[in-house]
Amino acid sequence: MFKIRKATAQDIPTIFDLIKKLAVYEKLENEVITSEEELKENIFDKDFAKVLIGEEDGNPVGFALYFYHFSTFVGKPGIYLEDLFVEPDYRGKGYGKKLLIELAKIAENEKCGRFEWSVLDWNTPSIEFYKSLGAKPMDEWTVFRLDKKGISELAKL
Repeated sequence: MFKIRKATAQDIPTIFDLIKKLAVYEKLENEVITSEEELKENIFDKDFAKVLIGEEDGNPVGFALYFYHFSTFVGKPGIYLEDLFVEPDYRGKGYGKKLLIELAKIAENEKCGRFEWSVLDWNTPSIEFYKSLGAKPMDEWTVFRLDKKGISELAKL
């Protein structure tokens, strides 16, 4: 039986473990520089993000980490899905879809104007999955990022 629940601070070790497994899947394991303590502070103490945990028979098998943003054009908040991950042994059971449906319900209840996320361009299975749900790629947009060093350098100007 699959169940989705809101994560609590007691789930931090599970969240951190799933983040590391996601990083391995995305071939980005060297990019994980956070810690359990930092996740607890930023997710639960400062409320910068929210996490849903997907469980099969009480065992965590996936998660969705999201936060709210705001669209000036739409004039409403939106949900940005930062990460969605289901353990490899539990894929193909519809759990990723169920997590996305739960997020869509949250977005609808919160009267969000958008529900957005990014996907690595090589991740064809995920791209096709998202398209099958009616999601549309934003091909005309390019993502820009400043890392910690870039933020510091820009802030000094």
